[in-house]
Amino acid sequence: MSLDKVLSISGKPGLYKLVAQTRGGFVAESLIDKKRITVNVRQNVSVLSEIAIYTLTEEVPLKQVLLNIKTKENGQESSVKPKDGKDKLEEYFFDILPDYDEDRVYPSDIKKVLTWYNLLIKHNMIDNLEAEVAESAAADEEE
Repeated sequence: MSLDKVLSISGKPGLYKLVAQTRGGFVAESLIDKKRITVNVRQNVSVLSEIAIYTLTEEVPLKQVLLNIKTKENGQESSVKPKDGKDKLEEYFFDILPDYDEDRVYPSDIKKVLTWYNLLIKHNMIDNLEAEVAESAAADEEE
C-alpha cells in the first residue's frame, strides 16, 4: 500500500488507513485496533506521503527516512524503542539522517517516526517503499 492512503490524525494515536470518502470527510481504519472512525474535514489530518523531515540543507520526504530505517534494521522493527531517552533517540536518528536539523526536529518527532515505522513494518506496508522513492526521484529529475 502506498503512503498516500496512510494518515496521521491529530489527537488520535497511531496511523489510519483511508477507507472511503464521505460528503463531510472520510472513513479511516486504525492500524492499531482495526476500528473505523469517521473524520470530518475540520480535523487536522496529515497524509504520510506529504510529510518531510528538516535537514540542514533541505527537507527529506518521510518515505526516504522510513526507507533509511528499513535499510538499517534489515526490514525489522527499529532497535531503538520510541520510549527510549532523548540522547539515544537523537543518536539513532543521526545514523538514519546524518544532517537532520536538531533545532527543528524534536525528540517527540523522532518518537513519532519510529512509532510509525514500527506500525508500518508490523502491517507489511513498507515493502513497496523502494519503488515509491525511486519514482519520486525520477519525477524530480524530470522537473
